[in-house]
Amino acid sequence: MLRIDNITFSIAGRTLFDGASARIPSGHKVGIVGRNGTGKTTLFRLIRGELALEGGTITLPARARIGGVAQEAPATRESLLDTVLAADTERAALMAEADRATDPARIAEIQTRLADIDAWSAEARAAAILKGLGFDEAAQARPCADFSGGWRMRVALAGVLFSRPDLLLLDEPTNYLDLEGALWLESYIARYPHTVLIISHDRDLLNRAVGAILHLEDRKLTLYSGPYDQFARQRAERLAQAQAEAKKQEARRAHLQSYVDRFRYKADKAKQAQSRLKALARMQPITTPQEAALRAFTFPSPEELSPPIIHLEGGVTGYDGTPVLRRLNLRIDQDDRIALLGRNGQGKSTLAKLLSDRLPLMEGRLTRSSKLRIGYFAQHQVDELNADETPLAHIARQRPDEPPAKLRARLAGFGLGEAQAEMAVGDLSGGQKARLSLLIATIDAPHLLILDEPTNHLDIESREALVEALTAYSGAVILVSHDMHLLSLVADRLWLVDGGTVKPYDGDLESYRALLLERERPTAPEKPAKPRPRRPAREALLAARAEVRKCEQRVEKLQEMREKLDAKLADPTLYTERKQDLPVWQKKHAEVMEALERAETLWLEALERLEAAEVGA
Repeated sequence: MLRIDNITFSIAGRTLFDGASARIPSGHKVGIVGRNGTGKTTLFRLIRGELALEGGTITLPARARIGGVAQEAPATRESLLDTVLAADTERAALMAEADRATDPARIAEIQTRLADIDAWSAEARAAAILKGLGFDEAAQARPCADFSGGWRMRVALAGVLFSRPDLLLLDEPTNYLDLEGALWLESYIARYPHTVLIISHDRDLLNRAVGAILHLEDRKLTLYSGPYDQFARQRAERLAQAQAEAKKQEARRAHLQSYVDRFRYKADKAKQAQSRLKALARMQPITTPQEAALRAFTFPSPEELSPPIIHLEGGVTGYDGTPVLRRLNLRIDQDDRIALLGRNGQGKSTLAKLLSDRLPLMEGRLTRSSKLRIGYFAQHQVDELNADETPLAHIARQRPDEPPAKLRARLAGFGLGEAQAEMAVGDLSGGQKARLSLLIATIDAPHLLILDEPTNHLDIESREALVEALTAYSGAVILVSHDMHLLSLVADRLWLVDGGTVKPYDGDLESYRALLLERERPTAPEKPAKPRPRRPAREALLAARAEVRKCEQRVEKLQEMREKLDAKLADPTLYTERKQDLPVWQKKHAEVMEALERAETLWLEALERLEAAEVGA
């Protein structure tokens, strides 16, 4: 059991823990949550003994091994497989000693211990972990130095998982994983035989891989049983109860204070007034949990363009003359919400770069709306912010003619207040840097917003705020993310990037998750497949109604655009004085009619699904 008893710790004059306690039974999987900056990572450092407590104790089982990912694997010439194998230092030492030992008794001891720790299956286990984290057999044989820092973080994670410590500490492990790697890790943690503490803002991971939530708030630790959604419900109930008690106490306090104010200087009431003054002094304030503010994003709304905003026919793209994606036949309208699925290395980022005009088309035809503005966010852009400049300076470069007050208002709209506006970017948290990069990406009110892993470093409240902002946003969105909660709430179309091309994916995210997990399972004799549980009838009905409303709105918008174009084409001057403009308006009219026909078909299909859902309900 991990025992945290009444610990106290401060850093830079700020108290992070004040009499905090918790008990984590051996073998439990626990998610650690709390607002950014409350001390979650510091707690890990205290558990590892890297920092000295000011008070209290942290007690671990005797001889317990602690493992975690502190930094990326070094850029050596060792292969990935050998690097991971070396992470189990006991096995590596025993294997080295076995090669030089001569004493028969010692050789027997070594062989017995190697058998105890399952040393002979080590290469297969290490290879399976590397494969789950996105390294195929060829990549496993390459040296670490061939890979970037993000990939070497995965190697370091693989090494920690392979060494199987008694207490596994993981700090935001999905930040450097793609969706497939995150799903594999979720499954691996759920099966892990020892204790796991994981700091994460990934709701799906916290719902599927852990059995308890340790909440850090107001310098205290509170352990809740159950996954994240259960914790959220329990905490909401606790918050409502505390608020109700605080309201009652405030009313009681006001009543007592009113009596004192009226009668403390009257001789016949002075004694009673003093009694109530003492009661006020004895009354301990009821503090309500500090609900994390929903730090909303404010995305500017673009004007509406004629559909499609991007049309790609027979496209081929790649790098240095080498194709990565072929046979690209894609269409994007301004109301599309598209999630890109596919294993790492298949070309999701390549497609994002092509669509954002950061990569040229090698073959085919790519048509963009003439007024199209594109916003692009990728994690590398966060890392490329100027660490010595302030957020205000970054935004001033984007809007040199705007007064400082308006620039500060823009920053405030993305949760960067007065203090952060004048702070050097290098001193901002990862979440604050991500907010600044999102502001830069959306400042021009883009018609198409391409987001490549936007939730890295954002806490759960900020992720929920991002979902709300994207839902309200009137432009198209293309998402690459390992956060299935975000994808499920925002995306209404799925594209699969696989086999050197991009195609619509017919299933939903749950079926894609099931497909990925099925690939990871070892081959076994086939058993009759269990039917997937159907969604509750009520949930299906609500989803169908929402889809019908969306289709109706799309048809209405396109009908309005058709009427405007009909009026334009009915203008006699277009056929006499402005003949040169006629082909442009005729082409736009044809595009709108094509889009309207497609939208009406989708509307009819949605109505049929609604009728079926109403029957099922």
